[in-house]
Formats: sequence, C-alpha cells, structure tokens
Amino acid sequence: MSNNTETYRQARDLLQELSKDYGRAVSEFTWPDFGDSFNWAIDWFDANARGNSRTALWIVEEDGSEAKYTFDDMARRSDQVAALLAANGVTRGDRVLLMLNNQVELWDTMLAVMKLGGVILPTTTALGPLELVDRIERGGARYVVVNAADVGKFDQVPGGYTRFVVGAPVPDGAVDFRQAYAQQVPPTAHPGTAPADTQLLYFTSGTTSKPKLVEHSQVSYPVGHLATSFWVAARPGDVHLNISSPGWAKHAWSCFFAPWIAQATIFVYNYARFDAVKLLAQVRRAEVNTFCAPPTVWRMLIKADLSGGRGALRELMSAGEPLNPEVMEQVRNAWGLTIRDGYGQTELPLAIGNVPGMPVKPGSMGLPLPGVPIVLIDPLTGQRADEGEICVDLAQRPMSLMTGYLGDDERNAEAMADNLYHTGDVASRDADGYIFYIGRTDDVFKSSDYKISPFELESVLIEHPAVAEAAIVPAPDEVRLSVPKAYVALAAGFEPDERTALSILRHARENLAPYQRIRRIEFFDLPKTISGKIRRVDLRGREVAAAQGATRVTEWRDDQFPELRG
Repeated sequence: MSNNTETYRQARDLLQELSKDYGRAVSEFTWPDFGDSFNWAIDWFDANARGNSRTALWIVEEDGSEAKYTFDDMARRSDQVAALLAANGVTRGDRVLLMLNNQVELWDTMLAVMKLGGVILPTTTALGPLELVDRIERGGARYVVVNAADVGKFDQVPGGYTRFVVGAPVPDGAVDFRQAYAQQVPPTAHPGTAPADTQLLYFTSGTTSKPKLVEHSQVSYPVGHLATSFWVAARPGDVHLNISSPGWAKHAWSCFFAPWIAQATIFVYNYARFDAVKLLAQVRRAEVNTFCAPPTVWRMLIKADLSGGRGALRELMSAGEPLNPEVMEQVRNAWGLTIRDGYGQTELPLAIGNVPGMPVKPGSMGLPLPGVPIVLIDPLTGQRADEGEICVDLAQRPMSLMTGYLGDDERNAEAMADNLYHTGDVASRDADGYIFYIGRTDDVFKSSDYKISPFELESVLIEHPAVAEAAIVPAPDEVRLSVPKAYVALAAGFEPDERTALSILRHARENLAPYQRIRRIEFFDLPKTISGKIRRVDLRGREVAAAQGATRVTEWRDDQFPELRG
C-alpha cells in the first residue's frame, strides 16, 4: 500500500472519527500533502477495492431489474476500459467527453480515464448538437464516450475526435465499447499524475451567462470531497442515494467521490419520470442510510405520503439551491430526521453545511466545513462583515477550490480579485457563525431603497398549497424603482385565476414585512437551465421588456384587490 493511500486514509479517518465534533474537526483537519504524484483511482479506489467483495454500485431500473457490482468488480472493469481506451490512443492529459446515463459504464469510464491520467469532460445526455459543438471546441475533447442512442448527435459536431460507442449499433469509424469487457488485462499502472495536473473539466449550468468552463486538478475534487464526505456522514458499508443527473458536478460529488471516499455503496434508481411513491419504496427496500436530494425533489416528496416511515435512513441532505424551512419541518414531523442543507458550487465542492452533531437552524446553510476558510465581504467597503458576498480566503486556499476558468483570464482575474475567491452569492452570518443565504449578487435588488432577497420571499410563497415553485424578480416601477414580482408555477389542482392570485398575495402579505410585500404575481412556466435551476435572469429581462412595451404580461397586482389596499 502506497504512502499516498495511507496519507489519504489518515485524513479520511480523522473526519469520520470527528463527524459529531465540528469544533475539533475544524481545528485538527489539514489538507493532506501527496508530494509529486497522486491518482485517486489507483492510490485510493483501487487500493481499497481489489479483493473487496462489498457492493460498490447498485443500480435498480424502473422495471425492477437490478445489478450489483463489488468494489473488486469495479477495479477490474475499469482496468478493462482503461486498456481499451489506451489501445485507441488515450493517454495522460487527453480530454475525454463522457456522455452517458446512470449506467455502470459511466462509473467504469470515470475510473478508467483517471487511471490513464486523462481529463474527463462530464456531459449531460440532454444536450443537442449545437451545445456539443461548444463543448468539443472549448473543451478540446479528442475522445467521446457515448451511448448508441445518442451518437447520432455527433454527426453534426465537427472535429477530429474518436467515438467510443456503448451498445448497438456502432457506426462505421467508431469503437465498440463492449470490446473492453472481453479482455483479460493486468491492473492499470500508475500514470504518474501530479497533484496539479488537470483531471476534470466541467461546464457550469449557466444561470446568468454562457456556461463557464471550470478546471479541476487531480486533488481538488478527489481530495476536496473529503469535506463533502464529512458532511454526508456515510460510513463504510452504508448505502448512499443521491438524486442527480450525470454530467453535472453534484453527480460527481455525491454519486462518485463522497460515498466511495467513505467506502459506502452507491445506490441508483433509474426512472423515466419522477415518482415520489416509487422512490420512497426503493429507499426503504434498499435500506438506504444516507440520502441527498435537491429542493425540488424534497418538495415533491413531502406531497407524497411519508407515513410509511423512514426505513433505515439516518442522514438526510439537500444541496443545489437553498432549502425552504417549511420543507424541513414537514419531513422532521413525519420521520423525526432533519434535512441538513449544504452549499457549494461547480467551482468549489461543498464549502458550507449543516453538519452532524450541530444544531440545525431553519433557513441556514450551516457552518464552513473543515479546511474551507469562508469569509463574508461587504461589496462596498471590501471588508469582512456579517453580511456580504460569500468568499474564500486565498491566503489559506483550500485544496477543493478549482484551478480556474479554462482559457478565460479576464473572468479568472475577477473571480480571484483581492486574494479572495468570489462566489457571486450573498449571505449573512449570525452570532453563532451560521450562514444564511440571501441570493446571487445578480438576483438581490432594491425596492424603495430596501434590499430584497428573492430567496426569503420565495420561501414564504411555497408555504402556500397552490405554489409548487416560485421565482421573485424586480419589476420596474416609477415610484419605487422596482417592486417584487412573483412568477409562480402552480401545484396540481389549482387554477391560474384571480381567486388563486388573491389567495397567494394575501398569504404573502400576512407573512412578510411591509417592505417585502409582493406587488405583482404571474402564473408562468419557470425557465430553467438544463440542470434544473431557475433562470431568474430571463424573468428579469422579461420584466424590462414588458416595461418597454416589447412584451405583454398577464399578471395580477395587489392594488387591483380592495382587500389588499392600505
């Protein structure tokens, strides 16, 4: 066993031992030093996987069929895939675009490319040819691994790249991925990757601009997710379920690195259409211990019947967007467990979280994780404050932070200005150090000289039974500069009519401060990124266009209702 393996294990074990002692974890944890070389797939995964008969990956299909793969299976399978990739030219530093669903070949290929020292470009299968052109060009991909069902998308994507096709039929000129599993191959040799070498290139979801290309090193995700694993609190032998789609950073966080750092089983339930009742049945049947889902899924789950019990669940988590306190309360009442919210980005793995062993404050993202020096910076003074932009102190740069935005010096300079990494998110901190999300710097706005946090208003709105999802944006106003307007996606069984509008506006008025009053409401299909995040930037643009007479909106205003005047 290599020194790297032992160094990694010591850091992991320390965080597991102190999983219920936040204070000691923060004071005692330091990022490990691996010297001149490190490769997570060989130094950590293979070192623990070979000869290990415990289940590493458990995939259940919607029709009830399932497959289980041991850690030893995954080490051997990824060796086979690495041999196939290498035989077709993939070597250290080559960029491989990976466009697969939740299928075993996804995990095989992730490990295999890492073992070769290649660079992975995870990509969602939802992309079309135009978006793939951008990813191939900016990502510099020389190889593509894709399902047969999606390979046709690349017919319109120029470039001298090699296609590996999973399944059949395999087009002329492409490599049949199935050949990998017919080989008898030795364990893959260590590629000699240095900690600073590139391992992952992620395109962000683009909530406010064109997707950024985020570069991560051989350590920023594989080692940085030690902090994520601390938050997840999975133990060796646990079953971990995370609801996330391949191609996005959260999938790597919680469907790959964090559970396998803990030596837990990754459980996947594949479904064509989300069904809360069926998902809960699988959670209980598989005896899932640790479960993470985005707020959208939690909102759907609480509308299902939670009375069947929590099964073997021990830890509940949410990430991706802030979680509303109302959702947390309903789950706590039903299961006696508290959902622990967490905060991170594609650029920065989990940095703030409600951790085991600490009280959870409703509405709070929690506390800075071990090894991640979070500061709040007042944008006007540039000084540390109790309310401001969430930043990372680069004087104590965490190993988990991205290398930078690839090929974008201007954006890098802006993001890393003043020896800080600027997240673009605004938050406040209370006397106990808990951090509360306010919004994106682009989303927070002024109304009558009061600062409005969309998240605070949206949290109140979704407590109303008619509201499935909501987005608050500024609507231009001659008197107040702007006023809060709610775009609302209705829950099933409610009509987008005047009666519903009045009920929601009255609810908001009764539960918000006067300066936060929602003045307008429109029922609307919320625009989202391909990863499911609401694009408030599109709604803000729609409001500007409406004020200029370029777009017609159908909305209800509070001054239309005599009941709301005064």
